[in-house]
Amino acid sequence: MDIRAPEQQYNPYRVYTREAWSRLRDDTPMTLEPGEFDRLRSLHDRLDLQEVEDIYLPLSRLLSIYVDAMQRLYYAERQFLDIRDRKVPYIIGVAGSVAVGKSTTARVLQALLARWSPRPKVELITTDGFLYPNAVLERQGIMQKKGFPESYDLPLLLSFLSDIKSGRRHVRAPVYSHLTYDIVPSQWAEVDQPDILIVEGVNVLQTGKLPRDGKAVPVVSDFFDFSVYIDADEAALRQWYIKRFLALRDTAFTNPKSYFNRYALLSDEEATATAIAIWERTNLANLEDNILPTRPRATLILKKGADHTVESVALRRL
Repeated sequence: MDIRAPEQQYNPYRVYTREAWSRLRDDTPMTLEPGEFDRLRSLHDRLDLQEVEDIYLPLSRLLSIYVDAMQRLYYAERQFLDIRDRKVPYIIGVAGSVAVGKSTTARVLQALLARWSPRPKVELITTDGFLYPNAVLERQGIMQKKGFPESYDLPLLLSFLSDIKSGRRHVRAPVYSHLTYDIVPSQWAEVDQPDILIVEGVNVLQTGKLPRDGKAVPVVSDFFDFSVYIDADEAALRQWYIKRFLALRDTAFTNPKSYFNRYALLSDEEATATAIAIWERTNLANLEDNILPTRPRATLILKKGADHTVESVALRRL
């Protein structure tokens, strides 16, 4: 995997094959029980004992090194400045395309990190809750661009992350329903001073346009201490999305309350055509224009093959 642009000589990443990366696990213990894999795995994603041992346990070990180093730096700086700040969490961003397996990766990391000694408090938030409500998207004429950067309430998301990074207690995030495909009114998820916060979303590594006057323009990744981008070829992503759409047609879409209930009675051919149309109109466009260009900003890149297993790992050089 070469992350460089064609004209770029220096590769800022060290790239490891699956085999080489798996050896970095060393003696990191397996803390997940076999029965947990189904709970952590998203629909049609690949997660088994081998994947956790080869990919996620080495990553857990690496993150423990990063978190420990950051904490030691934080306490040294507080001592140097003679200040007493509130508890500041370590924030990990997880990015990548629709259907690539972000949710599975985020949940596995949460489960593994929460079992470090001495049992840190690890919270997980998805940026879906910071999408504008459907009514707002309809009014602005961008319902077909749901998931694009402009469909998020960025000031609200930045305010949330700022409060978290400031060590504030009982910070609230909006709740999103995948059943109704909308924000749930008057419901909130509360994050209360975690040791580690995982933030998962397609566009969490987005940047903004730099101002000519030098004024600060905060972006979501400003608050990250570490970031993971989950990568896969477009052909695989398309196939995974179609497969997931067909499975949802037979399960979640059959619920009368589902936003996509109208697709429940489609034939295989009709459902496949519909999934391809949605993929090309929305998800592929978002991938090419917004998500993939942020890949080189990640600390670590997990490259998946067509069978959903991670084939290689790229780690940014310090």
